[in-house]
Amino acid sequence: MSRQRSKLVDGLGVFSLGLGTAQLTAPGAVNRLIGARDDPKTRAVQRWLGGAREFTAGVGIQARKAPAAWLWARVAGDALDLTVLARVLRGARKDDRRRAALATAAVAGVTLADLVAAATTTRHGGRVPVHAAGRITVNRPVAEVYEAWRRLENLPQFMTHLLQVRPLGGGRSHWRASGPAGLDIEWDAEITAERPNEHLAWKSVDGAKVTNSGRVEFRPAPGGRGTEVRVHLDYDPPGGSLGAAVAKLFGEEPDQQVRDDLRRFKQLLETGEVVRSEGSPDGADARNLLTQRPAQPQPA
Repeated sequence: MSRQRSKLVDGLGVFSLGLGTAQLTAPGAVNRLIGARDDPKTRAVQRWLGGAREFTAGVGIQARKAPAAWLWARVAGDALDLTVLARVLRGARKDDRRRAALATAAVAGVTLADLVAAATTTRHGGRVPVHAAGRITVNRPVAEVYEAWRRLENLPQFMTHLLQVRPLGGGRSHWRASGPAGLDIEWDAEITAERPNEHLAWKSVDGAKVTNSGRVEFRPAPGGRGTEVRVHLDYDPPGGSLGAAVAKLFGEEPDQQVRDDLRRFKQLLETGEVVRSEGSPDGADARNLLTQRPAQPQPA
């Protein structure tokens, strides 16, 4: 569910950026598309009342700074757009009326999506659930790859933010992660779905300070090239100082972090260790490549 919320918010942000760009750069084309009168006055309204507003909201949503406020701003803007379209519809000529009606229906649909996203984000204290995903092909049999991941206590070997995963029995486990400024973050999780050699899913238990879930899928890679591993992670960042710690823990680019973790997982299974050198002591981490120097074997 959090993945769907995150995708909806992200989608609305991208939509705002795209629509705002179109209104700013081609207001006449937008006027004709919705069946409105096209003249210098309506172009100015389209560009500055609509385009500037949409583009600014898109930037605010994508930046994830006070996303609830920007989403509610979109709802208010939708109400204004519907009012303007109602006037366009009443005054449109017969051949423009159909375009105006279609535009009104489209804006009404977007308004509903904005209301759902704004209300949901507000219920979460203005936070946007974060979704991260990645995939990689490991040159090992499916059963071996599944078993390596299923031993949850092995996850800290390639997931750099984890310090420990301790099985508790009954499908439950205790997770401990290293946050900034020496702040450790801990929670309990439980397995929610499992089919050996196919998939494994887990989520934090009720009452956890960090609400999160994950799912990993294992599929035979085409051409007998091993196993394709697909990972999806979701978390709802909490508020306050703990929320700031979790945000830093997962990084500015959660997808990139998942891909880095998967790259280390691949190295671990294929070579028996995470490849390290004097130039990259933490192994292959794409976030650090720009600052790394030419590698030499790491001193023993």
